[in-house]
Amino acid sequence: MSLLLASCVSAGARPAQPGEFTLRAFLNNKLDLAQAESVADVIDASSREAARCAMRSLQGAFSTAIHDLVQALTDLRMLVEASLDFPEEELDTAGRAEIDGKLAKIRARLQQVFSSARQGSLLQEGLWVVLIGKPNVGKSSLLNQLAGEEAAIVTEVPGTTRDTVLRSIAIEGVPLHLLDTAGLRETEDLVEKIGIARTHSAIQKAGLALLLVDSREGITPEDQAILDSLPAGLSRICVHNKIDLLEKLPHVATQYEAENKREIYLSARTGAGVEALRKMILEMAGWNPHMGEGIFMARRRHLVALAEANEHLKCAADVAGCGGHGRHWDHGDQPELFAEELRLAQRSLSSITGEFSADDLLGEIFSRFCIGK
Repeated sequence: MSLLLASCVSAGARPAQPGEFTLRAFLNNKLDLAQAESVADVIDASSREAARCAMRSLQGAFSTAIHDLVQALTDLRMLVEASLDFPEEELDTAGRAEIDGKLAKIRARLQQVFSSARQGSLLQEGLWVVLIGKPNVGKSSLLNQLAGEEAAIVTEVPGTTRDTVLRSIAIEGVPLHLLDTAGLRETEDLVEKIGIARTHSAIQKAGLALLLVDSREGITPEDQAILDSLPAGLSRICVHNKIDLLEKLPHVATQYEAENKREIYLSARTGAGVEALRKMILEMAGWNPHMGEGIFMARRRHLVALAEANEHLKCAADVAGCGGHGRHWDHGDQPELFAEELRLAQRSLSSITGEFSADDLLGEIFSRFCIGK
């Protein structure tokens, strides 16, 4: 095979570049941009659920949803811009109530697509979970329970873990990247100081923090200091460990001070309550197991584009003052700004699939109205 390849190259051929076949398929309109990206997602899928989700996107499920939204926006823009560009023509344009209704339907559908895309993004990227706390509260024991193996050394000596230990697992197909960290405390040990610095670095990139505390002591001033040092937007679960030493049953706290904060009581040594923690982690990550076949494989740029489109549609609704019932735009309305917000929303959506130009909208207008005859 090597000789055959060398002969082909000497005859004028060249090896394909990484991703070149998929790139050519995109450039020749065999795949759109979202489908092209899903090729890599199929290859990199870390679970059966992620692979199935990526295959649905490769087959066009995500792209179809985006195309439907773009088409609905095109139809709405056509109604608005035709009346702006050709005010002297007697066009059968829609009334304000109909425009408001169409916009409301588009916004509702966009929310559904965004929810599905967030689930797919979670399957594709996973969630970084950092285990933090004072030394000897059971972080490594909990990591071993969640990972299902002896991933970290466990001893009774405080400060055993001096560096971050990473293990990737999957819960219901969702990839979780678990980071066991050095215990946070004041120390003069140079190696331990380096480990603590890496702990703070791990916290900055995590999506969820598990703060372990000794259930016999409750949340001490040292634990509270750790909680107060966490980034404001970082979700956290306070894990009260070692309930086996108190002969208590595992349970979940039913009242909590904020939506991104939870409490659970368990034993990392015996495993009691760990399954409830797994479910809580998925809940905090925003995973919805009931969406099933409706999940699209999505990347971060897709979520950003969908969020931008949603913001532009919200601005369009604010500009239009949705709820008007007149036949035409009233004095004081701003139809030009309304049309511009719709255009920006459509541009954001089209960036997902890599399609659409201004000529497309012009073609829609002239094909549906007898203008310029």
